[in-house]
Amino acid sequence: MFVLNHDAQLPLYAQLYRQIKERILTGKLTANSRLPSVRGLAAELSTSRNTVESSYLELFAEGYLYSKPRSGYFVSALDHDAGPAACADRPPGPSLPKAPLRYRYDFHPARLDPKSFPMTLWRRCFLDSLRESAIELAHYGDPQGDSGLRSQIRSYLERSRGVLCEQEQIVVCSGLQQSLDIVARLLKDAHSVLAVESPGYFLPRSVFRNQSFEVAPIPVGAQGLDLDALKRSHATMAYVTPSHQFPLGCVMPVANRLKLIEWAESGAKFILEDDYDSELRYHGKPIPSLQGLRPGGNIIYLGSFSKILSPALRISYLVLPRSLPPAYRGFFRDYVCTVSLLEQRTIAKFMEQGHWDRHVRRMRTIYKHKHDALLLAIDRHFGEEATVLGQGAGLHVVLQLSPRFGSEAQLIERARNQGINLFPFSVTAAEGEPDSSRFLLGFGGMSGDELEQAVALLFKTWSR
Repeated sequence: MFVLNHDAQLPLYAQLYRQIKERILTGKLTANSRLPSVRGLAAELSTSRNTVESSYLELFAEGYLYSKPRSGYFVSALDHDAGPAACADRPPGPSLPKAPLRYRYDFHPARLDPKSFPMTLWRRCFLDSLRESAIELAHYGDPQGDSGLRSQIRSYLERSRGVLCEQEQIVVCSGLQQSLDIVARLLKDAHSVLAVESPGYFLPRSVFRNQSFEVAPIPVGAQGLDLDALKRSHATMAYVTPSHQFPLGCVMPVANRLKLIEWAESGAKFILEDDYDSELRYHGKPIPSLQGLRPGGNIIYLGSFSKILSPALRISYLVLPRSLPPAYRGFFRDYVCTVSLLEQRTIAKFMEQGHWDRHVRRMRTIYKHKHDALLLAIDRHFGEEATVLGQGAGLHVVLQLSPRFGSEAQLIERARNQGINLFPFSVTAAEGEPDSSRFLLGFGGMSGDELEQAVALLFKTWSR
């Protein structure tokens, strides 16, 4: 009935989804006809039940199928006059971007636990904020963000990250992208070259290049940014992730942090400290911030709620050095805060009532279990043919493969054919040839059982 091509680039479940959808739209599968059971079709196609079930669930979600308890899936009644055959003679309309593929197993390093969002508490805080903000809803609010939220952020950073600042130094932003864009606009008149880690996060490179900055890649070693290479560069700004380097996971020791601060103080230079996942450390205490070593220095601290709470909220923040708030207010005096006042009030109340600290502890426990499950799965299936780098913190590890497996492009394509999404390590390289034997494995979005299944399938797929 259906044919699956195991050598095709499209995942198996997506192939089955397309074939069933086409037969429904063309009327070959008639309304109210029953589809084969998941188990039966999986056996017929010699594929896994997950492949068939993923296809059925996608079709069900889009309305092509309906289900009956203990009876299975049935074809929905559709208006075939509006189907592809009826539209064949119409002129083509503008093409729309393709929807992203849904994978059975997603190793993207930014995925969070899908059940982790504190829905009940968030709804309660949101409704309380809505009742209390009737007057403020008629105004735009403070350009730097709600004062209550900035006060909560200041208190939290001081007790948990050692960041010492005043409320006036904090700016609430809609994600790291906007935070970096603000910094670029503030500094572009006096600075033109930004040093970035290589390998490192790709977003700062993109944002600053779009603002006409030159980007200078600086190698990263076991102790973080190569400070000698930084000093040899023409950069007067440096973007760093010192507490958990992205992607390699190393921690910059305090001696190097002090040397980096000395570099900044040697000529009115600036450090951009991205503390993106500082709460997620699974052994020992979180590493103190760089800013806390020199609160009066030229250090711009970048933080976010994305890794612990939700990236969809788009709430981040800047802690500007004491010299920059006047420049910020002058440059952005006609701007308004881009984050919803209600969401700012909600997260402020969430923090004020102690829910944030409890949520951080809960998520640290959840992600530690996932982290440990991933390490066990890698050891069980890859053994001595792989090494794990950057373990012990964050939402990802780096898998270093033995040379026998093949190139990055080949391995990613083979994994995709099995419904596995991998984040290319090559995008972290700012220059030169990336290490094609390394892969970022994010574990936040999968359960322990799914991580075990995904690693087993990955090893089986790559070992063929």
